[in-house]
Amino acid sequence: MDVFEAIKVRRSIRRYKKGAEIPEEHLQRILEAARLAPSAANRQPWRFIVVKDPEVKRRLAEACRGQMFIADASVVVVALGDPSVSRWYLQDPMIAVEHMVLEATELGYGTCWIGAFDEEAVKRVLDIPAGLKVVCALPIGVPDESPTARSRKPLDEIFYLDKYGNKYPVG
Repeated sequence: MDVFEAIKVRRSIRRYKKGAEIPEEHLQRILEAARLAPSAANRQPWRFIVVKDPEVKRRLAEACRGQMFIADASVVVVALGDPSVSRWYLQDPMIAVEHMVLEATELGYGTCWIGAFDEEAVKRVLDIPAGLKVVCALPIGVPDESPTARSRKPLDEIFYLDKYGNKYPVG
């Protein structure tokens, strides 16, 4: 699958096949995709916690405002940003997370980036140091649903040429 196809078929998955495992070689490819992501001045202000333990996933799901489907994913990757390394400590980890999303999609796995969480609760569950910021959680697993594509605004509503309001000529 090429990148554009992965972008087109990717969906937010909120139901995972319980007990389905991701082969370690696939997980390593997904993690490598994050490692290769660009960052401002190549500072790489990210750290990632790969959560596999079922009880830790359950507690993490509770800390993510009770979104218990998270615990059913094969793994959950929690992205952290380090403000002491770069002022882009929130944006750079999200680039890496999107790389993971696309690689997981190519390999046939589902993801759903999670931005709704109690940061202090997540930090307690995962023993995250005070100086790091929780950016998002990313459950990754074998999908147990096939959501249809959601509508998107047309290009001419969201792109402008040279200045705001000057519609970009489309197609």
